[in-house]
Amino acid sequence: SWAARHARRVLRPRRVGTSLLQPEHAARVEYRPYGVVGVIGPWNYPAFTPLGSIGSALAAGNAVVLKPSEYTPAVGAWLADRFGRLAPEQPVLGVVHGLGDAGAALCRSGVDKIAFTGSPATGRRVLAACAQTLTPVLLECGGKDAMVVAEDADVEAAAQACAWGAMTNAGQTCVGIERVYVADAVHTDFLGRLVDQVGRLTAGVGDGADIGPITRPGQIDIIRAHIEDALARGARAVVGGAGAITPPYVLPTVLVDVPDDALIAVEETFGPTLTVHRVRDACDGLRLANASPYGLGGSVFSRSAGLGIARAMRSGMTSVNAALSFAGAPALPMGGIGLSGYGRVHGADGLREFAWVKSIARRRFRSPLATTTFDRTPRSVARTAAAIRLVHGRRR
Repeated sequence: SWAARHARRVLRPRRVGTSLLQPEHAARVEYRPYGVVGVIGPWNYPAFTPLGSIGSALAAGNAVVLKPSEYTPAVGAWLADRFGRLAPEQPVLGVVHGLGDAGAALCRSGVDKIAFTGSPATGRRVLAACAQTLTPVLLECGGKDAMVVAEDADVEAAAQACAWGAMTNAGQTCVGIERVYVADAVHTDFLGRLVDQVGRLTAGVGDGADIGPITRPGQIDIIRAHIEDALARGARAVVGGAGAITPPYVLPTVLVDVPDDALIAVEETFGPTLTVHRVRDACDGLRLANASPYGLGGSVFSRSAGLGIARAMRSGMTSVNAALSFAGAPALPMGGIGLSGYGRVHGADGLREFAWVKSIARRRFRSPLATTTFDRTPRSVARTAAAIRLVHGRRR
């Protein structure tokens, strides 16, 4: 993995400069493994997501205890078996199974760090449990990711990317697109192409199906509530709608004219749904995209201003003229801000997330400056004052 190949370089000790007032010192920064890291994984990507934390934690020198979702225990057992076969003499990955109380017990067990992926509500409970022992926590708590389609966008490419980014894995993707803000100049063209793309998708388990079932019955209830709330408040379904729900499947649904405060516009739906909003221009779309308390991922389509819009988007990750592409780059850190949590997995930042920083200052010779001693003479004080003026300038 990327973490295994690059851990030695990223985490190697490094020298840093010291103050000119401390010429006798050499300084260095070292990275030390925490010890044991607890990883609490989600049900929607039960292998890919926890492996981001597991791989970085192991590469940084830690052992790991994984608590998989209660909906995917077999994946956790499989991971334990695979790691056990790879390194039978070094049992560095353990797995514990159970419901939420097992996750709470892991938080209180004395592990040195917790890496959690899940909902903001559960993330708050993890934080509360870890606060009792001041155990550091990495949180990835989902998102309400937006796409901004500018007036100079490649509309066909944007529609294709939007359809895939919103509907892949039946919308059960933390960085999936749930909102799209389209500049007025291209809105009609974009919506027509999007409806054509999404309207052809099918749900099922056969080879011809485009998306699969919704994993949890409770998630279907959330999707239904969001769709019904939006329709009751004046939204229109241009694809799917209330009749799209036939458990365990939800057919792709695209809504327009959605009020800004509708549940489906502000809360994470986690299903194959998408709200399309007509905006004046890309700047207006960016403003609305940034209004969400979430800040995980996002995407921008523009031929000329994509990078600038991406930089201004309040999200931990942004794709330009693509959807979700940041998730496929192992050197890019993955994580969010706001309700989406904090901390990073993947890349150099992900490796450093699982190491604590040790600072070392070593005195090499006796300094002529009297900065850290009570044994001072008028001459040494004068030298020190002159050095301070040289470094910092005379204060007025």
